[in-house]
Amino acid sequence: MRLKFIASTFILGLSVLCSYAQKIGKVERPIDMVSTLVGTQSTYFLSSGNTYPAVALPWGMNFWSPQTGKMGDGWMYSYTAEKIRGIKQTHQPSPWMNDYGQFSIMAMVGNKTFDQEKRASYFSHKAEVAKPHYYSVYLADYDSKIEITPTERASYFRFTFPKTDEAFVLIDAFDKGSYVEVIPQEQKIIGYSTKNSGGVPENFKNYFVLQFDRAFANLSTFSDSLLVDGRLKIQADHVGALVGFQTAKAGEQVLVKVASSFISPQQAELNLKELEGITFDQQVKKGEERWNSELAKIQVEGGSIDQIRTFYSALYRSLLFPRMFYEIDANGQVVHYSPYNGKVLPGYMFTDTGFWDTFRCLFPFLNLMYPEVNEKIQEGLANAYREGGFLPEWASPGYRNIMVGNNSASIVADAWIKGVKTKDIETLYEAVKKGANNAGPMTAVGRAGADFYNELGYVPYDVKIHENAARSLEYAYDDFTIFQLAKSLNKPKEEQEFYKKRSFNYQKLFDPSTGLMRGKNKDGSWSTPFNPFKWGDAFTEGNSWHYSWSVFQDIEGLAKLMGGHAAMEIKLDSGFSLPPVFDDSYYGFPIHEIREMQIANMGQYAHGNQPIQHMIYLYNHVGAPWKSQYWLRETMNRMYSPNPDGYCGDEDNGQTSAWYVFTAMGFYPVTPATDEYVLGSPIFDKVTISLNNGKKVHIESKNNSDKNRYIQNLKFNNKNYSKNYIKHSELLKGANLSFDMGAEPNKQRGVSKGDLPYSLSLEDR
Repeated sequence: MRLKFIASTFILGLSVLCSYAQKIGKVERPIDMVSTLVGTQSTYFLSSGNTYPAVALPWGMNFWSPQTGKMGDGWMYSYTAEKIRGIKQTHQPSPWMNDYGQFSIMAMVGNKTFDQEKRASYFSHKAEVAKPHYYSVYLADYDSKIEITPTERASYFRFTFPKTDEAFVLIDAFDKGSYVEVIPQEQKIIGYSTKNSGGVPENFKNYFVLQFDRAFANLSTFSDSLLVDGRLKIQADHVGALVGFQTAKAGEQVLVKVASSFISPQQAELNLKELEGITFDQQVKKGEERWNSELAKIQVEGGSIDQIRTFYSALYRSLLFPRMFYEIDANGQVVHYSPYNGKVLPGYMFTDTGFWDTFRCLFPFLNLMYPEVNEKIQEGLANAYREGGFLPEWASPGYRNIMVGNNSASIVADAWIKGVKTKDIETLYEAVKKGANNAGPMTAVGRAGADFYNELGYVPYDVKIHENAARSLEYAYDDFTIFQLAKSLNKPKEEQEFYKKRSFNYQKLFDPSTGLMRGKNKDGSWSTPFNPFKWGDAFTEGNSWHYSWSVFQDIEGLAKLMGGHAAMEIKLDSGFSLPPVFDDSYYGFPIHEIREMQIANMGQYAHGNQPIQHMIYLYNHVGAPWKSQYWLRETMNRMYSPNPDGYCGDEDNGQTSAWYVFTAMGFYPVTPATDEYVLGSPIFDKVTISLNNGKKVHIESKNNSDKNRYIQNLKFNNKNYSKNYIKHSELLKGANLSFDMGAEPNKQRGVSKGDLPYSLSLEDR
């Protein structure tokens, strides 16, 4: 009996192991592979993504999310929560930025209250369906179900109630100034919310309209702490409305169409027409088809079920931000409420993204896969410049005073160089030059310390401008992107040379005694004392070990400073072999990014934050591509999963997701504003990329497995190819890449000078 038990246990274990290793073929419905709950198991102190289950269409103006957190809590949905307070319209890019223009809708039975604690109902993930285009949840305390499916600016709700005389639907317009009006003869509620976390003009409002499919049995409105029956409208700090229904049988449904507008109540009514003549189930189908269409532009085959789920969940996150901030008026024209000057103006506008995060690979991903979307985004950036005087660096919805750098230059330059030929390029070129040479109206717009940088080539450590070394390094890269753009636009040679020369300013902060980047005082002396493990201070959400690699434009030049390719290779190795020690004295406590590095067991490599996410690819620049291949696989395997704790830090508006999407396919844009991608180690046997121009990129990986992670040989369009990079312009023609993979590194491939990826110092090759 004991032997039978041991044998059966062994067989069971073997079958489980085989199921994990089993590869999945072509996925016909990639939306079925998406989990919108990845990253929702997060807290203030430890991020596993800091996401929420966004119910939305790609780049939609309005998202919706179940709300487990209190009103105003940036962590609106936590996977570990036990109660749900409603379904919230949200425009939140991250919990750190919080929200604006939000309101919440909730269903209740026999509980006539607006109090967010008293109305909350227990729920379970076992009775929850969370998809990009559809969300439903069973409210255990009310024996009811809420379902929602969105359009770009509207949404359809379906409430299923038990038999009762006391079914209620609540609209909570939140505090900080709100208004509601119930119009019973039209079975409608209108109003507005002004609650925001900044970045809005004084006249900001989010106007909403709810259209019900049946008459109200009773109605109430509340203001602050007082609920009044029969009162039709109220304006105060915190208002809402409660409408009641009688359901004659169990399972009876109430349908509500909801839309909103940043322009006017009339425009909200126009936006409601996105649901005109459509049933709830028809809209679910339309949303499903839209998501499937976008997700299926990249078909992956021959990976594990977890890898495929992780890939498509990451791809979903890569298609949410920046969101639309424009609407279609009664004449069919594109218009927007300007978050920069408060006026209603023609043209596109997008928002809710931080370029410090997303310049690295989210925007390059759009340029590869969705150039038609980024063309509209570029027009929106030109409008932002016209309306606000500077390009935004972190928009939510207007200027926000957070993070460092002037990376709007990269956003503009990479789009143009990758073929997104916006009609506004001259306006945008003017905008990036202005931002590169001037301090803006706030620290995070334009360049803080611009006068110092223009004079010295760096922002000094001792002039009371925090995170100065990080700023200086990013400014030098941003100057490079302007140089690239100026060259592409055939601007005067002296103008090109001006920005090219400043692209080398990174050299001013390299300390040869430590082999790392370091803050420098105004008089040219080094800041002291220097601790390369100190987070913050001269750097941004990282330390010198992270920011010393922020020379995207000239890795060859960085290698020379470090003593050559072999020395830089050792330095890269050290990032993984050093213990995850840290100095948090600048902050006074371990910020969540510190803790996420500490617990990841990858040394000083902190994939949970953006500054170092490109670092693994740099082995390609020093002739050791097999080390990139090893560590990229390790990062994908260990730092990502399709589970609620599936990220190793903040997801950040698609950046950390797009890293996975690119890396899983086998290449990555280390240097935006150039024509190149650096090669990695593809995890799928087959990838088919359907480009916007009708061409396809086919990527095949033979003998691929977790063990066989090393490139033995690569054929590009059926010809042997030894380079560590591929060109964007070649991919756009349609391409075939065939990798032969193996268990041992091929140390003869990708090692010659001609195989190395782009560096400014090698530009004339």
